[in-house]
Amino acid sequence: MELLTKEEYTSLAAELNFPTAAFVDGAYRPAASGKTFATANPATGAKLADIAACGAEDVDFAVAKAREAFEDGRWSRLHPSERKDVLIRFAKLLTRNARELAIMESVDSGKTIFDCETVDIPETIHCIKWHAEAIDKIYDQVAPASDDHIALVVREPIGVVGLVLPWNFPLLMMAWKIAPALAAGCSMIVKPAEETSLTALRVAELAHEAGVPRGVLNVLPGGGADVGEPLGRHMDVDMVSFTGSTVTGKRFLGYAGESNAKEVVLEMGGKNPCVVMEDAENLDRVAAHIANGALWNMGENCSAISRLIVHKSIKEVLLNRIEAHMREWPVGDPLDPETRLGAMVSKAHFDKVSSYLKDAPKPRVGGGTKCGVFVEATVVEVPGNDHRLAREEIFGPVLSVIEVSSFDEAISVANDTDYGLCASIFTANGKRAMRGARMLRAGTVTLNSYGEGDISTPFGGFKQSGFGGRDNSLHAHDQYTQLKTIWVDLSDDADEVVD
Repeated sequence: MELLTKEEYTSLAAELNFPTAAFVDGAYRPAASGKTFATANPATGAKLADIAACGAEDVDFAVAKAREAFEDGRWSRLHPSERKDVLIRFAKLLTRNARELAIMESVDSGKTIFDCETVDIPETIHCIKWHAEAIDKIYDQVAPASDDHIALVVREPIGVVGLVLPWNFPLLMMAWKIAPALAAGCSMIVKPAEETSLTALRVAELAHEAGVPRGVLNVLPGGGADVGEPLGRHMDVDMVSFTGSTVTGKRFLGYAGESNAKEVVLEMGGKNPCVVMEDAENLDRVAAHIANGALWNMGENCSAISRLIVHKSIKEVLLNRIEAHMREWPVGDPLDPETRLGAMVSKAHFDKVSSYLKDAPKPRVGGGTKCGVFVEATVVEVPGNDHRLAREEIFGPVLSVIEVSSFDEAISVANDTDYGLCASIFTANGKRAMRGARMLRAGTVTLNSYGEGDISTPFGGFKQSGFGGRDNSLHAHDQYTQLKTIWVDLSDDADEVVD
């Protein structure tokens, strides 16, 4: 889709009709309490809408409707090809409304319209289509058994699931969860982040228009204590898939243990290392990858490159080139298609990122803030991996640089973290690259590049970055299904009745 001008995007943003109510059982509904909360454009501070502030009563109602939909089979027992057809129609509706969704996502989150138009919305649509096409192509199994038996291993949808979303990729993370959950035949309650609820509500309406039956896809906006915790503790929710902070993710383990021992899948934080060795080729290209990895989505990205671990012999040359590439990431109005760094999602998050800059050594690049919620691209050399900027997830456009003297030291520093989501290695030595990839404790390792794989590759982490399942790929379907063994006795006396 061709990008518009800043003026055209601003004009279209002024014409948006924002959804404000929860979406439950196929219709928009106010919160049972009648309460609302305000959502604002973080870039301007202007109020966008008053959103339904749901609570435990709304959770109970949505879970009951989701359970009803699951048990009567209106979605869970449809032929796989019928579910596929509905999701293909859903993807087409998303495509027709792509520009509206992109602008809504930008003004609600502070994300750049460039990223929303070129990455988030296209990838959201692709995710829905990919899992739709997978529905009728995933086969069950026949286990080896004697001639007198048949052992079937079949997948069944797990039931009613709670899907708790982060604020950094509101629509894309929603797609990562609802696409495989819908493909599997589950019913669900989506809890969007309080800061970014608008697109989730609009997408639920489009899904229903495409033919997803009432009660199957429900969206409850509201606070974590009011919606997230009741979902995590609900006795009739079969599993929860959570993406967000490590602190909050751990709470869901407690909620599950204190209720019905529901399954919990966690995708949490990261402090992702990028190792650059002395023999890395084409340092300008390396620098471009690092700048993209550190700055994309304002660094509000759990897989962002936040630690550059670089061999001392090339550090100065590489940092000079990174600095040059960071000039290609201007900060400004998110609705300007020339902007590459938009606003932090909220004043509270801006204050958090700013606190790290106040504690940092003098930045080599950037370090400034502007207009209240904007942060410049920043590079800081830290004295070692024990520094706060090397240990904690900043979730902003801040790259911490650590100097090393050898490959073994680099790998040791890279693994010296509580997290294990992503990692990168740049080296011309293929054997060393593969050895390093196997040694790094991370769910995704890229060689001579920065990235997360694509829809066909599983995404998730080690250690405190998460566990219990993976997003993306066919493996994503596993968290929304259960395995059942059906044992068939074919022996001659199988039909004999014992009195």
